[in-house]
This record gives sequence, C-alpha cells and structure tokens, in this order.
Amino acid sequence: MKQTISFVTLGVADLARSRRFYKALGWQESSGSQQEVAFFQVGSLAFALYGREALADDAMVSADGSGFPGFSLAHNVASAEEVDATLLEAVSAGGKLVRPGEKATWGGFRGYFSDPDGFLWEVCFNPFFPLDQHGFVQLPN
Repeated sequence: MKQTISFVTLGVADLARSRRFYKALGWQESSGSQQEVAFFQVGSLAFALYGREALADDAMVSADGSGFPGFSLAHNVASAEEVDATLLEAVSAGGKLVRPGEKATWGGFRGYFSDPDGFLWEVCFNPFFPLDQHGFVQLPN
C-alpha cells in the first residue's frame, strides 16, 4: 500500500449544519460536491462531509457509538498567535473550544476545538515541523 491518505471523510449528524460550519471557517466547497456529500480540497488531500447513517451503511457497520472516536484532526499554523486566532475563528463559526491555546510540554503551542458533531481539531504550532511555502507540514526524513 502506498503511504498516502487521499480522503478524510467525517460522518456527520446534520450535513447542512456541517457545511455551514466549514464554510464559515472560510473553506471553499468543491464543485464536485453533491446534495448528499460535501467535498473540500485541503492541501494534498480531500476532506468530505457525509451523513453519519449513510457513511456507516456504506461501510456496512453500525452507526451507533459516541464519545471519543480515538482520533483527532490537526491544523498546523506558523505561530502561537495563529493558534489562538484559529481557535477564535472556529468558535465564531459555531465550534466549541475544548482546550485553549497553551504551551505544550514538547515545546510547541496548541489548543483544541470541536466541530458541530464533536470531531476534535488540534490547532498547533510546532517549531520542529516547519510549514513549506504552501502551508504543508514538513516532517523530518
């Protein structure tokens, strides 16, 4: 298997609400979107919003379940100040502040918000993983 992720798809309770939230963050929805699915180009991969029940049905699994899903999404920025600004932007768009921006023990700065469905987003400034000219994280070899 090639070491790549093509899509991250979130199964959401209310697709219209989630569309509004991500658009309020300034994200541009792709013209490839359809009534039942929203697509966004996010750097080198695609991000999709799909109804929770429909996504579970597509995978042939139960849509039941709640609580911590065992993962978070991350958005890296170029400074600690941008962490705080991004967290405020997410809250203004309808998200919930989960953990305010603060210095991390490993030397960076990070905070968390959740989207309307409770998916966790870490907003992080990591001085050890710089961003390239396109804003993409550059991991060491």
